[in-house]
Amino acid sequence: MSHDHASHHPREPRAHGRAFAIGIALNLAFVILEVVYGALSHSVALLADAAHNVGDVLGLGLSWGATALASLKPSARRTFGFRRTTIVASVANALVLLFVTGGLTWESVQRLLSPQAAHGGTMLVVALVGAVVNAVSALLFMAGSKRDLNLRSAFLHLASDAALSLGVAVAGAGIVLTGWLWLDPVASIALALTILAGTWSLMRKSLDLMLDAVPEGIDPVEVKALLGALPGVVEVHDLHVWAMSTTETALTAHLVMPESGRAPTFLTSACKELHDRFGIDHATLQIDPQEAPAPCALAPDEIV
Repeated sequence: MSHDHASHHPREPRAHGRAFAIGIALNLAFVILEVVYGALSHSVALLADAAHNVGDVLGLGLSWGATALASLKPSARRTFGFRRTTIVASVANALVLLFVTGGLTWESVQRLLSPQAAHGGTMLVVALVGAVVNAVSALLFMAGSKRDLNLRSAFLHLASDAALSLGVAVAGAGIVLTGWLWLDPVASIALALTILAGTWSLMRKSLDLMLDAVPEGIDPVEVKALLGALPGVVEVHDLHVWAMSTTETALTAHLVMPESGRAPTFLTSACKELHDRFGIDHATLQIDPQEAPAPCALAPDEIV
């Protein structure tokens, strides 16, 4: 039996430190603004949005730290380095948001049962400022969000916050025009439900990566078909595809081939095809001779 490994150099992590620093600074300043004016205007919607933005600041900090750790070189003890911290950060980010969402929902229900006077004009102005702050912050992560779940979570949270701040502004305008105090807690509950929907999706994707599920966008059936169609391959088994981080994907597989039927450049070509078609950066392929006296013990799909 022979074993070999080939990979294309993974994409170097881009320097997103400046984007994280600006995003954290803008959101932290806006949280202080929301808390002050939310208390002055007796607006639970503004306070709820401030609580959510605190979660975003913590999430951005976690993502920033994880991105920095992921760039560290592997060691003899940690042969993969700290790449998976980006996945851990995504899960932690989702948990923080779920916690914050539960608290603001409870407070909103209490306020709906016992309405309190809210200053709609203040809500309107502060929420519009929040929409601008979150939109600017989201734009900082737009480019990196296409491939990195860690950065995508930051982008989606900030973009959704911009839209939700507009919702609070609409509620403030409604109070100014109609005097309906219940618009404030209703807007807060709607905000919480929207956050919950987005957070649940993030949590599911992050947990999938943490549990070594095949990353989204990669069909394992298509991967197996590609490997099985390579020249000389008669069988593919023990195929595993998982995420090393939120940006890198790894693969291992056994390929059954005639002992004399493998070209010298076979492994290099196979790994290049996996990279070009599926974005798999780390591929380890083991060649099992077709003439082996006994089948590979890992051949059945149910055996890991």
